[in-house]
Amino acid sequence: MKRGSEMSKTVNNTTVKAPRLISLFSGCGGLDLGFKNAGFDLVWANDFDSDAQAVYSLNLGEIDRRDILSVGEDEIPDGDILTAGFPCQPFSNAGNRKGVHDSRGMLYKECLRIIRNKMPKVIVFENVRGLLSTKYVDGRNLADVIVEDLSTMNDVGYDVVHRLLNASDYGVPQNRHRVFFIGVRKDLEISFKFPPKIPKHNLTLGNILNIPSNVPNQVDWAFSPQAMDMVTHIPEGGSWKDVPYEHLAPRFKKIRDNMKKYRSPNFYRRFSRNEICGTITASAQPENCGIIHPTQNRRFSIREIARIQTFPDTFQFIDDSAKDITAMYKVIGNAVPVQLANIIATAIMDQVFEGDCCQ
Repeated sequence: MKRGSEMSKTVNNTTVKAPRLISLFSGCGGLDLGFKNAGFDLVWANDFDSDAQAVYSLNLGEIDRRDILSVGEDEIPDGDILTAGFPCQPFSNAGNRKGVHDSRGMLYKECLRIIRNKMPKVIVFENVRGLLSTKYVDGRNLADVIVEDLSTMNDVGYDVVHRLLNASDYGVPQNRHRVFFIGVRKDLEISFKFPPKIPKHNLTLGNILNIPSNVPNQVDWAFSPQAMDMVTHIPEGGSWKDVPYEHLAPRFKKIRDNMKKYRSPNFYRRFSRNEICGTITASAQPENCGIIHPTQNRRFSIREIARIQTFPDTFQFIDDSAKDITAMYKVIGNAVPVQLANIIATAIMDQVFEGDCCQ
């Protein structure tokens, strides 16, 4: 995959090449955009999902569309940093939690295959917090396995740190918990330090839903008639627990009849304008995330969830059909918030690459 001319930057009056980024499981580009904005040069990206590919190519450029299993290491250019948001569904609380027993859960091994060949200076893995409580096939904690695998890579290894981050602690208007693994090659003798939290100013929904009419992608995925019958009875800041019993769907009546058994779930959450939104998920279902607009009886629009994920209004999505619209909820929900990615990328640039000429 060829990119444009090499990026460069000036440090101490000396022109140096920008660090080269290899991006695996790139999705629609949230992580990559954050790193690009921090000064990294995207030299290769890959994702197998056709919807993600369409959005990525529209905004960030060429992307390798093959299954990573079929990509040879020698087909990937060398890079200074490798990022990977390998599939999170096997580890997600919203999924079936099969973890490494799900074939997608072992796609992480494909990352290791490429890292062994390229040995970039820095590795960045991002995943859902469910990974932290997942066991490997031999019973070890999966997070410990990842650290060990990277620490002993090719007899050089990486100094690896990992931390569970809440995106709202880094300027994202969303309480979204994700775990990041950052590995710096040991010969560099640098131990990465996660950036400090920043104040949560202007992160409530009331501050981000004021979108000008000329901004594109302001369409929403309509609720089913059954869901709409419930939504109309949920006040701002409320949930399904506010819906009169006679307006509940049959499965919700079953839960309401035995709240203790079902651990009092908080489905159909309608966050208020003075709250920070909850996690936006790929499914965009009201059972799984706070997707209901605070004051209007509809889902958040594509552009609204893009803002919650901190994509700029200039970032384009595709909404030519009903199929496209549902696909956009998926790819945006799967993305790393751009602002969070940018803060992590800036910290890596400052700690590892500042003043460094990437050979």
